[in-house]
Amino acid sequence: MNFRSSREIQNLNREWKFLLGDMPDASAAEFPDSDWDQVGLPHSFSIPYFRSRDFFVGFGWYRRTLEIPPEWASGKSLFLEFDGVFQEAEVFVNGTKVGAHRGGYTGFPIDISKTIHAGSNTLAVRVNNHWNACQAPRAGEHVFSGGIYRNVRLVVTDSLHVPWYGTEVSTPRVSRESATVRVKTEVANDSADLKCCTLVTEIWDPDGKKVGRFESQTKIPAGSRATIDQTGEPIANPMLWHPDHPHLYTVRSLVFDGGRLVDEFESPLGFRWFEWTADRGFFLNGEHFYLRGANVHQDHAGWGDAVTDAGAFRDVRLVKEAGFNFIRGSHYPHSPAFSMACDKLGLLYMSENCFWGTGGSKRNGYWDSSAYPLRDEDAAPFQESVKSSLREMIRIHRNHPSIFSWSMCNEVFFTSPETLPKVKRFLRDLVEYTHELDPSRSAVIGGCQRGDLEHIGDIAGLNGDGASLPQFQNPGIPNLVTEYGSTMADRPGNYEPGWGELPIVYGVDENQPYPWRYPWRSGEAIWCAFDHGSIAGSRFGGMGILDYFRLPKRQWYWYRNEYRKIPPPDWPVDGMPAVLRLEADKKTLHGCDGTDDALVVVTVVDAKGRALSNCPPVTLSVESGPGEFPTGPSITFEADSDIAIRDGQAAIEFRSYHAGETVLRATSPGLTSATLQIRTEGFPAYEKGLTAKVKPRPYVCYQRALDPNAANHATEFGFGNPVRASGEVAGHTAPMANDADKNTFWQSPDDTGEAWWQVNLERFVTATRVRLVFPTDAARHYRIETSEDGVGWKTIVDRIDSPVTGRERPEDIAPGTILHWVRVTFYGIRLGSPATLTELSVSGSLAVLNTNSSKKTTTTL
Repeated sequence: MNFRSSREIQNLNREWKFLLGDMPDASAAEFPDSDWDQVGLPHSFSIPYFRSRDFFVGFGWYRRTLEIPPEWASGKSLFLEFDGVFQEAEVFVNGTKVGAHRGGYTGFPIDISKTIHAGSNTLAVRVNNHWNACQAPRAGEHVFSGGIYRNVRLVVTDSLHVPWYGTEVSTPRVSRESATVRVKTEVANDSADLKCCTLVTEIWDPDGKKVGRFESQTKIPAGSRATIDQTGEPIANPMLWHPDHPHLYTVRSLVFDGGRLVDEFESPLGFRWFEWTADRGFFLNGEHFYLRGANVHQDHAGWGDAVTDAGAFRDVRLVKEAGFNFIRGSHYPHSPAFSMACDKLGLLYMSENCFWGTGGSKRNGYWDSSAYPLRDEDAAPFQESVKSSLREMIRIHRNHPSIFSWSMCNEVFFTSPETLPKVKRFLRDLVEYTHELDPSRSAVIGGCQRGDLEHIGDIAGLNGDGASLPQFQNPGIPNLVTEYGSTMADRPGNYEPGWGELPIVYGVDENQPYPWRYPWRSGEAIWCAFDHGSIAGSRFGGMGILDYFRLPKRQWYWYRNEYRKIPPPDWPVDGMPAVLRLEADKKTLHGCDGTDDALVVVTVVDAKGRALSNCPPVTLSVESGPGEFPTGPSITFEADSDIAIRDGQAAIEFRSYHAGETVLRATSPGLTSATLQIRTEGFPAYEKGLTAKVKPRPYVCYQRALDPNAANHATEFGFGNPVRASGEVAGHTAPMANDADKNTFWQSPDDTGEAWWQVNLERFVTATRVRLVFPTDAARHYRIETSEDGVGWKTIVDRIDSPVTGRERPEDIAPGTILHWVRVTFYGIRLGSPATLTELSVSGSLAVLNTNSSKKTTTTL
């Protein structure tokens, strides 16, 4: 037999031409693109991006040449594999449209076998990131920059081959003593002839030893596919996958055409099993396992969503190093590299679909709309887009042992009230569909603390005050807190955990170190691991325990000390800056194809080498050799800017699309500079004087042009947001005062003298009015206060000495007032006269709280 497979995989991340905007006929092979920008993938429309609230929305074009050798041009199957394009892609080869894809968070293949020819071919991709009423997500708190922001590959196979993610690996029986592997393998026959296919499946252990083999034969008609279902003999004493010992096996699929090996495909495998219980929590491999997790968004400083595989690996490593054991992939499917990093480093991973809701206008037109369509004609195509994303997410990631559940959504109760019944029906459909696609994992309803969503899935994921609301204490279903904390802080922040709502629980021993860790609760995930871009503004996106540049805040060190018993370092102190120190997390990049990068860190130190908290401006430059920062050949960090140096330290990710030695230099006026060498391996090599220089890319902070009619439609904030109260009675709980239902209301105990109710708007809102609705028209004494952090309060309305009557009370507030937390305190509470509140909402618009930087220009879209 010939044991040389014909599968070839070629990375296509290099040498793209890019144009921001739309251009007629840009798909044509002869179209002139010499004046377009030269870019590498992963790429985003927004590069360089530094957490501004707004971003470019529109079209972008990508073009490159594809060289095809004669042996590939005939009798082979050729595919382009995209790992992610946001959010609509149209793909052209030599001017002919060969495919399209909608959906920004899942990959897709494009068959170009019939369009390609030997020699030079032109590949063009037209991308747009327009908001689409029929496309998920309709709403979200992240940002939605366009671009080919993940890897692209050319895959060349024999006409008989395993198609894109064509294996489904499962372990129907697994224990510490024995494990059985089942593999369902799709085999495609793209030829014009019947094929007699032999499929050999091998199991290789982490030490490179073959521990299993099974073989099947089948006939596959021309132009069709067959799914071959194989189950091997039990494997004795398997090495189990666990965060403490993430043993990773490999499934190797060998496809033979007669006696000739024509394709080889590898899939990950891990032996482990899960159990979710309503009364005893979560179990991994038969042992109780408390989930200590973090939510992770995918974007990085400067590069935005265009993150390398190494960047994804770095994120997972930083979460792992702090002592966490699981990640919630908020709030969309992440890259294949992210799942593989969780497999290898040992973190359980909850992969989440992009059905998402957020507080906002609920009107069509932008990503603060209703989570579910307002128009009947949009419902069916929207549902299909959600199902398509779910289907692709599961197909791409299903073989990764780190993934222990599929999450359907996040906070989809943030939908127009009239659509909530449709949301519930649709969630039930998604749960059932998930069970069909993958019977081995549970379906989670993420952010189900409002709208009576918690019993729809297998697992209830509770965000924010869902951790403390009485109805979710021992709810009778498997559950975990999918978001807690929400600490807004620039680095360095405070050395504290930021537990948020978790300690506010009922009937527990407050003297215990973690009184909220009930036996029935499976775990908790902090919001969030990393600062990120947000349509609610940069401050709202600053809730990470690590900053946007991937430097830890002191909160990260608190968790590392608590969970791993590693004491924090000495904090930087104010002193006399003398020298810059320049370091990187690696000195060698293994490839110049956009999959690897290095995190470069600049530290201000004194003459004795002590780290200082002083923040002079620092410029980091490529002095010689290849490579770039998101801003081009240099980047300048300044205090109180979007490109920040804080607590005496700054960082940025460096990548190179050419091989060679790069010398980086850090400078600051009056300080001794520092240099660092980074070597990039691969091909082609950088040639001084011949390789094109990287051009500067100035930071542009976009400002979205608002709809001039928007002022005529007041935006209401507060419905469905997290709430707290000084007390409540059965049947009239705190969430009933912001549930958009005038038939329900919050009621306090009636013997307290005074009582309060408060809401976290989860946004900074420039408010014009606070609207109160009561169940009766009795006279009331109250004070309305606001807080930026939920600790210090400022009065904005005082009705203590001038009580008001009526069931509805609009309270106008001073122009320019910015609200985040809102609290109403009622006075004169006595027996038979409790405090009550039917609804509270805030009228206004999102406040612009981005920092000002002398290093950016502002452009209105």
